[in-house]
Parts: sequence; C-alpha cells; structure tokens
Amino acid sequence: MIEQIVTSFLAAVLIENFVLVRFLGICPFLGVSKKIKTAWGMGIAVVFVMALASAFTWLIQKYVLESFNIEFLQTITFILVIAALVQFVEMVIKKTSRTLYNALGVYLPLITTNCAILAVCIINVQKGFDLVNAILYGTFAGIGFTLALILFAGIRERMDLFSNIPENLKGFPISLISASLVSLAFLGFQGLIK
Repeated sequence: MIEQIVTSFLAAVLIENFVLVRFLGICPFLGVSKKIKTAWGMGIAVVFVMALASAFTWLIQKYVLESFNIEFLQTITFILVIAALVQFVEMVIKKTSRTLYNALGVYLPLITTNCAILAVCIINVQKGFDLVNAILYGTFAGIGFTLALILFAGIRERMDLFSNIPENLKGFPISLISASLVSLAFLGFQGLIK
C-alpha cells in the first residue's frame, strides 16, 4: 500500500506534472507565478479544490452518472461540481479567515476555469481509481501544480532581480522560454518509475 502511494505521488508530482508535462493549467501558471507568495496561495487553494473535486466527481460518476447511464454528461457535470466547490470554498474562507480570503480572493475564481482540475477528475474516472486513490491522485496532482508554480515564481523573481535580460525578451517572452526549460527538466523524470 505504501509503495502504491509513493508511486502515485511521484507520478502525479514529477512524472505526469499537470503544468510542466501535460501542459494543463498554463494560464494561472503564467499569470500567478510572478511572486512566490501569490504562487504559494494559489497552489494551496488548487490542492484543496483538486482533492475535494476528485472526491465529489468520483461519487457523482459512480452513483449518479453510471447508475442512470448518462455518462455522456460527465464533462458538464464535473464543471458544475468544480464551480460549486470553488464558490463553497470561497464562502467558507470568507467567513472563517478574512486575511486568507483577502490573499486568495483574487485567485479563487481562477480555479473554476483551471483545466487541470477538470483533467484530474476525468483521469480519475479513466484510470478506474477507487475513491481513496482518486482523492490521493487529486491531492498529489495539486501538490505537483503547486511545486511548478513555486519553482517558476522563484525563477521569475530571480530573473527580475539579478538578470540583465535583453529588452526584446523582457516580460512574457522570457517567461515562456524559462517555462519551456523547466518543462524540459521535468521530462528527465520520465524513467523514474517503470
């Protein structure tokens, strides 16, 4: 059991990283990764929503969509569940911790449209995971997303402070070049698990 959890962790965080290997969730990756603090906040929110969405969508798939033979409604159902979860999380955070809400308030609506969260839910169904493995995979994929955000935010902060970047490459062009180099580095993890 422990070996399976470690394998799932390594696969979701390093080998199949949603941002750097699968190229999902690129919009928040490029938009939120200018500062480590904001990348960290967004990453924690994504981990939480991915774990919850994995649980709820698995239950809906198993006990509603499959029971009534309406699996063709999977994508729209999952999108609605993710949107509802994000709204619920936003309300809970607003009521319980005003400072956390102020820090994450801008980023929470971005999570609703993050294709990486929808992809995790669909992959859970496609791979035939049970509820526990679906939640673990969702959590680990969120951790991988957070790792990618924080790594890239650190690179961008360092480039802003210490690099003499040519004028033509400043801003978005150098960000894309840097993201592609980090992505190539993550491809080196492909042989980690056989």
